[in-house]
Amino acid sequence: MKKFIKIVAPISVLIISVFIVQALAASKPVPEKKEPTQRLISLYVDEVKSEEITPGIKSQGEVRPKTEINLTSRVTGHVVSISDSFAEGAEFNSETTLIKIDDTDYKVAVIRAEAKVASAEVGLERELANAKMKKDTWLQKRGDVTPSAFALNKPQVLEAEANLRAAKADLKEAKLNVTRTEIKVPFNGRVVSKLVGLGQYITAGTQLGKVFSVDSVEVRLPLTDLQLTELDLPMGYMAEPGKGPVVNFSTSMGRSQHQWQGRVIRTNASVDQQTRLIYVTAEVIDPYGKGADFGVPLAVGMFVTAEIQGVESKQVLVIPRDALRNADKVYVVDSNNKLDIRSVEVISTSEEQVLLSAGVSVGEKVAISTVPNASHGMLVQPISKDVINADLVSQL
Repeated sequence: MKKFIKIVAPISVLIISVFIVQALAASKPVPEKKEPTQRLISLYVDEVKSEEITPGIKSQGEVRPKTEINLTSRVTGHVVSISDSFAEGAEFNSETTLIKIDDTDYKVAVIRAEAKVASAEVGLERELANAKMKKDTWLQKRGDVTPSAFALNKPQVLEAEANLRAAKADLKEAKLNVTRTEIKVPFNGRVVSKLVGLGQYITAGTQLGKVFSVDSVEVRLPLTDLQLTELDLPMGYMAEPGKGPVVNFSTSMGRSQHQWQGRVIRTNASVDQQTRLIYVTAEVIDPYGKGADFGVPLAVGMFVTAEIQGVESKQVLVIPRDALRNADKVYVVDSNNKLDIRSVEVISTSEEQVLLSAGVSVGEKVAISTVPNASHGMLVQPISKDVINADLVSQL
């Protein structure tokens, strides 16, 4: 009996403990279930504004001379003098004799040509006198017969006249050769390179150097067809003097920013086959003189940024540059703080703002901060741009 109690007692205690635990567990209150909350993404927004502007298109290009030529000699001889203005980078005007070639032989040729002219004039007078005598003689002796042209000395007169014209042409050429010994150009310019030295013997066709005109320079600017349409410029456009669209050029030299002003003078009549762009040409008058920026010229070879001003003003939508995504997308935050991903029509962009023609409305809020994993309809927490400015002011 005692042995039975020793075995049953522990089992009974274990069973009673299990019932007690189950009873306590059953009496424990059920925990309340909480709905998971969505964590909203905070982002900065700014309002869409409207402005009346004159559209400006930006481009870049290299300054090139409007006129650039290779100097060549048209006569043969020794170089007897070279102007100080004929040096790389030097300035000259249209009256400057850059190079002088020995003209002794050519002056001698002029004297000989003058002698031939005198001889030809005498020959013509002689044949004219002979023609008169032959005509008088024929009339006296054979007045009833029609004389031949040769009998009246007409061919001889024609030959003498031709000889005189040829002699005068030779004299003119001889005098031209004398003037050609002085190398000049018909414009004010600068020297690019010098390829001849004092005392050098040169022949006709020898290249002596390269020069360009400083009366004006040109900048060739690439534009897309959309930009050309925005400027209201047709292909093949030719501007009247002083009436083309204004172009503002700028570039940095050291720590200084310099600006110049010119005008569009023409557009290409074809599309570049490689780049698919259309080139317009802008001109700056007197870039080394009155057109310079406080003495700094718009020098040939400079790479400049150009802003072409439009002709007519128009009303456009303006958003911050940070609001534009993937070239033509904008994240709009609606009145319910939901994200609306839209496509917009971009007119132009700059470092600070984007001009739009459609896609958003004035007063709508657009996101200007990064939105990771953005999707249409997602809830966000917009923060006005004015809050950013207020925080910056309070920190100062």
